Amino acid sequence: QFGIPGKPAIAAMWQNEQIKDDPVVESNKRGTIAFATSGPDTRTTQFFINFKDNPNLDDMGFAPFGKVVQGMAVVDKIYSGYAGNPDEQKLFQTGNSYLKREFPNLSYIKSVEILETNSEEESGATEGEL
Repeated sequence: QFGIPGKPAIAAMWQNEQIKDDPVVESNKRGTIAFATSGPDTRTTQFFINFKDNPNLDDMGFAPFGKVVQGMAVVDKIYSGYAGNPDEQKLFQTGNSYLKREFPNLSYIKSVEILETNSEEESGATEGEL
């Protein structure tokens, strides 16, 4: 899971903002990207990539909004040894300096490219490339 800005001033601007839910029109399959949520209409800037098929998330309201269309082998190399241990409040307060100090093996996404599609077969979801 990722998406809290690494700069505290930017993180503070978004910390209490919430994004209304989208309908679930595609299943949470391997490679799809969805917002994290703690209940209806509680999405913020945090999202995740499904590393495996997670159809159980569909009924919980996790609506994929994109998918990795190239580079899933790179996604599979994201370091997973910390498994949810970073303290979100410390991250909001001190940003990337906290992560770099306490979680030196953490992976970072440095760029993402949004691809446009002309295919009528697509579901309409924006596709991202990592």
